[in-house]
Amino acid sequence: MEGYRLWLRFEDGLEGEIDLSDILRGPAFAPLKEVSAFARLRVDPNWHTIVWPGDLDIAPESLRTRLEAALAEGHAAE
Repeated sequence: MEGYRLWLRFEDGLEGEIDLSDILRGPAFAPLKEVSAFARLRVDPNWHTIVWPGDLDIAPESLRTRLEAALAEGHAAE
């Protein structure tokens, strides 16, 4: 998806779109401010979450919480 938006689908069927632009405010994620760097994410089969080069990741629980909040607020497509 464009910018810092992702479409997530969890194994239990929960799915939708979230915007992760707010994570770029901290120093740990500063390397991802370039959209091209952010786009290098992948799903790690062992960690079951998204990861980027440089050992950057977001806990799946955090992603789920963000998605649930976005769905509850009507900011994500179901």
